[in-house]
Amino acid sequence: MDFNTVLQRRYSCRAFSSNTVEQEKMDRILEAGRIAPTAVNKQPVHVWAVSNPETLEAIKGVTRSNYGAPLLLVVGCRPADAWVRRYDGKNGAEVDASIVATYLMLAAENEGLATLWVGSFDPALLKGILPGTDGYELVAMINVGYPVEGSAPSVMHGSRVAMDEFVTKL
Repeated sequence: MDFNTVLQRRYSCRAFSSNTVEQEKMDRILEAGRIAPTAVNKQPVHVWAVSNPETLEAIKGVTRSNYGAPLLLVVGCRPADAWVRRYDGKNGAEVDASIVATYLMLAAENEGLATLWVGSFDPALLKGILPGTDGYELVAMINVGYPVEGSAPSVMHGSRVAMDEFVTKL
């Protein structure tokens, strides 16, 4: 699929079918996240790929944004391992995690899958469910799967600020 088409087609899906995501597609999506750029290539990011039905059921208790996706990608970052801007001490871990999450979502769209970035969740409860989260900040939960028939973007999806409001050209 043409990259600009991928960008235009992706929307926040809130209705997923129960069809599982094929392993080959999951592998390509995860590879896209693995090769995503991070500051100074420090790669302080980890992804938990959850497709186990019992674990997905347990995770429903950490957010109200449950839409039946058969795959959940949880993206976390380890600030202790991240690049830090020397001028003001800004830690780049969360930015790196956001870049990885965006690559994951766009790769999923390229595979014909839908996604939803969930930021509203209880990270402490989620850490209690996922193994190996010590030292990580959990940044995003990304629902991944096939949209149900007739799924469409929200009415707000196409609403964007005008280009002259978005950018200052110098």
